Amino acid sequence: MTEDTKNKEVSLVGLTRKEIKESLRKFDIPDQQLNMRVNQIWGWVYNKGINSIDEMTTLSLGLREELKEYHNLERPLISDEQISKDGTKKWLLKFNDGSEVETVFIPDDERGTLCVSSQVGCTLNCTFCHTGTQRLVRNLTSQEIVSQIVIAKDSLGEWEEEPRQITNIVMMGMGEPLYNFESVRDGILTMSDDAGLSISKRKITLSTSGIVPKIKMAGDEIGSMLAISLHATNNDLRNEIVPINKKYPIEELLEACRNYPGLSNSKRITFEYVMLKGVNDSEAEARDLVKLISGIPAKINLIPFNSWPGSSYECSDWEQIEKFGDIVNRGGYASPIRTPRGEDISAACGQLKSDTKKVRASEKYKKELAKIESKRIGRL
Repeated sequence: MTEDTKNKEVSLVGLTRKEIKESLRKFDIPDQQLNMRVNQIWGWVYNKGINSIDEMTTLSLGLREELKEYHNLERPLISDEQISKDGTKKWLLKFNDGSEVETVFIPDDERGTLCVSSQVGCTLNCTFCHTGTQRLVRNLTSQEIVSQIVIAKDSLGEWEEEPRQITNIVMMGMGEPLYNFESVRDGILTMSDDAGLSISKRKITLSTSGIVPKIKMAGDEIGSMLAISLHATNNDLRNEIVPINKKYPIEELLEACRNYPGLSNSKRITFEYVMLKGVNDSEAEARDLVKLISGIPAKINLIPFNSWPGSSYECSDWEQIEKFGDIVNRGGYASPIRTPRGEDISAACGQLKSDTKKVRASEKYKKELAKIESKRIGRL
């Protein structure tokens, strides 16, 4: 290895098997040993959750020293951590470039669900969602997606604990996962690897607002459970509250759902339906919903609207939500009402948002000039 080939230290946390293997090619490791070394590092990072390369005792001391020249086991910084009165935890995580996302853990009696973000901000502007009011800054890398799980396991002290606290993953945090397809795919494949984090794909749900061309790809290349943010039963209303519908209308979306690879009664699609008072919660719309998804193995999650500052919507009355659910149930579809969690810390569905903003190049240049001028004046 020469000074010319030496890279800035990169964390091993969140890397895929392929990325670790490519990195190891820098060292004098025989090709026939590469897979074994990848497996060893993989186990230490994703099974043991270690914090130091020195702890990788199945590697030779020499290899550990070489690894430390190029790599570390750093996690994203926790800018803030909040705990709801109902036990929900929310972390604001900061990455190396200063971008921040929110990640939420929702404990329940029999399971614990981690809500993971895929983008900093969002482009979709769904009118009921707080994240939609934050402009898209950038996609997360697969490493940054996976590192959210590692941070949560660290915080929960889960590495040596049985049974697990995190049993389910939902890609329902900030961003539209299918607009960051490759990173989300690689992240989910890393999460579900049996030798590491080992979270079954049946326990991982990818939620999309309806990026139709990517839905079949998700089934073929990812194979997780699928959730669709539907929220309306006709194009006129859905165009208003889920604007991506103007590009991919309901008819195209449902056709993609009917053709989702592996779809069956044991691998049902979840349709998410946020309950907005006087907007989409009538009994007629409940009947229309049943007709709309007829023939698709599915369940419908009814989500009471969670308010946020500046929103013009109100949550449907509980009695109306129950009437809506009863009609859907009678139509042959399970329609659980999602209990709001973490509302007091703005961690509930549709409430996630960070303060990260995209800085235009011209604005960044002006700020740098201002810093230089300030230093010049200080020297006078």
